[in-house]
Amino acid sequence: MTSVERVAASSPELEAAVARLLPQLTAERPTPSPAELAALVADPGVTLLVARHDGAIVGLAMVAVFPKLTGLASRLEDVVVDAAARGRGAGAALVIEALAVARERGARGMELTSGPWREAANRLYPRLGFRLRGTNVYSIDL
Repeated sequence: MTSVERVAASSPELEAAVARLLPQLTAERPTPSPAELAALVADPGVTLLVARHDGAIVGLAMVAVFPKLTGLASRLEDVVVDAAARGRGAGAALVIEALAVARERGARGMELTSGPWREAANRLYPRLGFRLRGTNVYSIDL
């Protein structure tokens, strides 16, 4: 069974999971150092989520909630599920928890971007209520 947790502190397990998962999302971005990861987890505007299956971290996602002139907004970033664990609901569970975080923090909506080659992700987001905008940015009213 897949569960999702909000990360309270960085750890060697988290560092290893990020180093393993982030390259599956994009090879273009460097993996954060342990200090950068710890700073991200400690940032009050950010919530890092991990999906676990049989106790192991199989996915992650980051929610950022921030003020804009039009109110609090949120973004969903870095959603990735290990290739070996895909198709078991971890991605959906991460997104559903991300929406809960944004709602709890008072955000008016959530946006994300997704590469067109990420076919499974681009099927998932509309199923969960996101709308495709002309800029390929999805949004949802909370």
